[in-house]
Amino acid sequence: MAHLTETRSAAPSLGARFTEFRAALAERVARYRAYRSTFAELTALSDRELEDLGICRADIHRISQEAAVGN
Repeated sequence: MAHLTETRSAAPSLGARFTEFRAALAERVARYRAYRSTFAELTALSDRELEDLGICRADIHRISQEAAVGN
């Protein structure tokens, strides 16, 4: 004789989903702020200062994204 066991997990409550949404939003805002901060600092540097750091102006966007994501 075969037995079938079905388990169902309860769907997350509205409060839990809202808390999850707020946490995701806060994380996204923090990443955006880190991106903007890094971008502003690097664009404020002169070409000479960027060269001393081994960065060209075309790399600022990529470097800012990497700083925000944490890579």
